[in-house]
Amino acid sequence: MNRWSIALVLSLLLFVLATGCKDDAQNQADKVSNKVSNKVSNKVSNKVSNNESNKAENVAPAASKEEEKTPTPDPTPAALPETTPDPKLPKRDPQSAPLDVFGQAKLLGRGVNLGNALEAPTEGEWGVTLQESYFKTIKDAGFESVRVPIKWSAHADTNAPYAIDAAFFERIDWVIDQALKQGLNVVLDMHNYDEIHQNPDEQETRFLALWKQISARYKELPGNVYFELLNEPNSSLTWSKWNKLLKKALDTIRSEDQWHTVIIGSVSWSNYAELVSLDIPDTERNVIVTFHYYDPFPFTHQGAEWAGPEIGTVGVVWPGPPAQKVEPLPEAEQVQWVADWFRDYNANPAETNPAGPRSIDEAFDKVANWSKEHNRPIYLGEFGVYSKADMPSRARWTTFVREAAEKRGFSWAYWEFCSGFGVYDPIANQYRQELLDALIPHKG
Repeated sequence: MNRWSIALVLSLLLFVLATGCKDDAQNQADKVSNKVSNKVSNKVSNKVSNNESNKAENVAPAASKEEEKTPTPDPTPAALPETTPDPKLPKRDPQSAPLDVFGQAKLLGRGVNLGNALEAPTEGEWGVTLQESYFKTIKDAGFESVRVPIKWSAHADTNAPYAIDAAFFERIDWVIDQALKQGLNVVLDMHNYDEIHQNPDEQETRFLALWKQISARYKELPGNVYFELLNEPNSSLTWSKWNKLLKKALDTIRSEDQWHTVIIGSVSWSNYAELVSLDIPDTERNVIVTFHYYDPFPFTHQGAEWAGPEIGTVGVVWPGPPAQKVEPLPEAEQVQWVADWFRDYNANPAETNPAGPRSIDEAFDKVANWSKEHNRPIYLGEFGVYSKADMPSRARWTTFVREAAEKRGFSWAYWEFCSGFGVYDPIANQYRQELLDALIPHKG
């Protein structure tokens, strides 16, 4: 080979190397550009998602039983985000035996909701930011479980793959870790997903994607961590739509986690009367069924700012009838069922009074009978009385409901720890003793 041939070969080699380096540089630039673009997109998405309305705790009349005429096609399930970090949390033995669901329900025991914190659009916006000390305070009082309401939808992208914000996931990791360190059981409850109640068909894919991420992240945790599919299905999420969606959600979770116990409630804000419409696959036995109880609503939510002006009448005592007639506000008189309720409350004797023990026993008997018929354990996930009611009435009602639940073998979680219904006063840093005694009676 002469010197001109050698020079030509060297020139060609240099050209190839230069072209390759240029392509690699362009590829790296593209990757950086995509990461920046995704990060900006995520922030915008979260801001839009965080623009939510305040929690409205309500119990509505039973939903209509009309089936939807047009079937909804199954959406294509979203893939998991590329990275699902391994949280630094306690892990179970991979060879753990299948869980006994009735034992799982009993394990929940006496619990309290960590309300008005993580189910707000942003933690702290509703006045509660969870503190490390809270978990020991809860355990020391005698509670065995915490139900953690979480607004996952405010911290996830609105476009596929609907990735949950990494920092928010780490905050939930922290909550789980604090609870487990105190020996508390943990219910991870998807709460205040307002969009799915209003537009279930449009939100279905996102809902399933959120559960795929949650179950994938926490599938190796101990058995005393539970997944609650959705708090209080309501509005456009009718019983037939909910039954279809819960089946898909169970399939989604089981595709990642075949072991943990799942908690499912009925429609109409988890109304006990709607248990009859609940359809859980017979093949899925590792499910606890939940209901919420706030009856009578004009008593438990009297004066609650979000409950509507018809529930604004205060001075409603429990049990009825009152020693002196309670005059309902004009707004209450304009809503027929509320006007009728106050008429009966003021006039009926204790045995038939709408604010009496009998109605509670009848409701809980219906739940117990449903439980026995379907061989499903029961969890009373919420009950409580707002602070506008007098404390003796709050304590009497809470005692009766708690005893009614325990008499029938239901575990429970009081609503809630340290806000408007709170058993704990975060300003005074002490429990409201009458409520604590109603929930955790101390034998002296």
